[in-house]
Amino acid sequence: MRPLIVAIDGPAGAGKSTVSKLLARRLGLSFVDTGALYRTVALSARRQGIATEDDAGLAALLGRIRISFRATGEENRVFLDGEDVSAEIRTPEISLLASAVSARRVVREGLLGLQRRLALEAPVGAVLEGRDIGTVVFPDADLKFFLEASPDVRARRRYEELFQKGSESTLDAVLSDQTKRDRDDSSRAVAPLKAAEDAIRVDSSSLPLSEVVQRLERVIRERLAVRGP
Repeated sequence: MRPLIVAIDGPAGAGKSTVSKLLARRLGLSFVDTGALYRTVALSARRQGIATEDDAGLAALLGRIRISFRATGEENRVFLDGEDVSAEIRTPEISLLASAVSARRVVREGLLGLQRRLALEAPVGAVLEGRDIGTVVFPDADLKFFLEASPDVRARRRYEELFQKGSESTLDAVLSDQTKRDRDDSSRAVAPLKAAEDAIRVDSSSLPLSEVVQRLERVIRERLAVRGP
């Protein structure tokens, strides 16, 4: 039997990463942070001076870099060619670059196989978070969720996260970057951000994290019970 595949999509700041990590941990599933893959490609492209519209350069880059995940305690660390880049890929600059890079067909096609392999190699099942998991990567996922929240709430969450990491970004700057990223992600020609028709939509604007996780966990456990061991 194929491992259980849970797809969690949504815009930046909706809580996908945190919810996905907690769900995976509570349910004994693997966690595949697809957003981290695109961020890592963006970081590597910037370091090597490859423009986001240089498809030939990006294709060559994808052919030589190595991206891997490693669980360290409760953290999912990201490695680029053996270097831990978990913190560096979370900066506002890389966030915007990741949005631009992810719009390139050559990048999405290049990472598609890796995303699927990481999930299908999971011993029991996997939770994947991103923007096109339920529509492109795994349109046949066992369960699909689409997390959303108001723009102001999402920007505030991102601002608080950056503040705790020592960033000097202002709330207005975070909101501006988020608005641009939302626009880019939703309007790109390749795999635009949108909810799958059969996705369960959850608005987390006024919900505590614990309630969002518990809601999704109940649905997943019900599906697991139907599937059996």
